[in-house]
Amino acid sequence: MAAGSPGAARAATATGRGPPAARRERIGGVAGNVRRLLIVHHTPSPTLQELFEAVRRGATTDEIEGVEVVTRAALRAGPVDVLEAHGIVLGTPANIGYMSGALKHFFDTIYYPCLEETRRLPYGLYVHGNNDATGAVRAVESIATGLGWERVREPVVVLGTPGKDDLEACWELGATVAATISPA
Repeated sequence: MAAGSPGAARAATATGRGPPAARRERIGGVAGNVRRLLIVHHTPSPTLQELFEAVRRGATTDEIEGVEVVTRAALRAGPVDVLEAHGIVLGTPANIGYMSGALKHFFDTIYYPCLEETRRLPYGLYVHGNNDATGAVRAVESIATGLGWERVREPVVVLGTPGKDDLEACWELGATVAATISPA
């Protein structure tokens, strides 16, 4: 089983990854045994839209059952969205060596309301930059660590125009996070 494949992600779920049982029980609005994957993105360019669509396609692949995918623009997402999620994928451009202001605003909005309730939340990250995305990745990972979230795979970093491998990596990111939270 290849690392990062949906099968590997399902195996990770069996090891107890995901929100604590008490939080899973209190999450409302999701029918039965369905888990919710939240994709929070800032897509100001056609390139980021392309990456976002690849992540969403991976998260909604027919191979993964029992996962509802909810997408929110970073400036529209809030604490309730995060509190109702079993997993999250974050997408941002690397602007001037940092994550987008929109994603930073998202973190500022949700940090304290979600600090205790979302520990161990599985997450993934994709970042697009023209030259370097190191600062953006470091900033997001620092905040996610502060929240106690658990990264399920290495961030997908795309520099310049995305190629087939970049889009496949984004698809895999969406599929891996979705499979990690799948009840199947």
